[in-house]
Amino acid sequence: MTSFLDIKDLSKKDLERIIDDSIEIKKNGSDKILNNKNVLMIFEKPSLRTRISFEVCINDLGGNSLILNSNEFKFGERESIHDSTKVLDRYIDFIIIRSFEHSILKEVASNFSKPIINALTNHSHPCQVIADLVTFKEKFGNFKNKKVSWFGDFNNVTQSWLEAAAILDINFSIACPSVVSESKNTIKLLKNQNNKLIISENINDIAKNSDCIMTDTWVSMGDQKDKSVDHFKPFQVNSDLMLLANKNAIFMHCLPAYRGMEVTDEVIDSRSSVVFDQAENRVHAQKSIIKYCCKS
Repeated sequence: MTSFLDIKDLSKKDLERIIDDSIEIKKNGSDKILNNKNVLMIFEKPSLRTRISFEVCINDLGGNSLILNSNEFKFGERESIHDSTKVLDRYIDFIIIRSFEHSILKEVASNFSKPIINALTNHSHPCQVIADLVTFKEKFGNFKNKKVSWFGDFNNVTQSWLEAAAILDINFSIACPSVVSESKNTIKLLKNQNNKLIISENINDIAKNSDCIMTDTWVSMGDQKDKSVDHFKPFQVNSDLMLLANKNAIFMHCLPAYRGMEVTDEVIDSRSSVVFDQAENRVHAQKSIIKYCCKS
């Protein structure tokens, strides 16, 4: 059994298997692979899609779900992360963590002998990106010679997309302010791994010939409340931007969306939008991730 912490930890074969199994599970369902298993979900951050989709997964797979939220428990508050994790290791068969700090996820994983799934940290959001990849493959059939373009902030979803693009050899482009991109040391590293990665402030060049236009909130949960968003405004996804993409291009957003900010109503409610397909596919993708953790 193995954990699912970041997409970069996967081989190409395993990543493709998780995507294909997600689509198969969506069509035909899954075995009760969590039968008699106790799965603990720890939510340091509030959640709608992540919490409900994982609860549905666990129930459908025959498991028992337990939940700790930030009002009940915080790692390192009353005792060390080491001690609390060692206790949980005696009770629980699976842990799913949605945490502010990626370092907490890594420390828990180092002290827990069973699978852990990263349900989001400040660094990455691999479960969301697996659902995105499933949605993309449903629409296009494959990733070959396809261009995926990201607009706005560089956040945890962008990070996981960069990792997936490097493994699957996807043409991934980022349009964001230089003040954002230059502060991210990981971009240079991942650009070396994937020579198809393009980063630019020129929104027209990035949008042109795209098969998928993506964005996310400009102010993520946990960001400072007074964070300036003025430098993101030129990177809004609107109908003019979508016209630069390919005719059959799709629009993605992991939600929640701030309509009128990073995306307009006209785009998110258009026929090209697959945002609710993405949300639905969280369930099937996470079932596949759990299957991967159980069978590895």
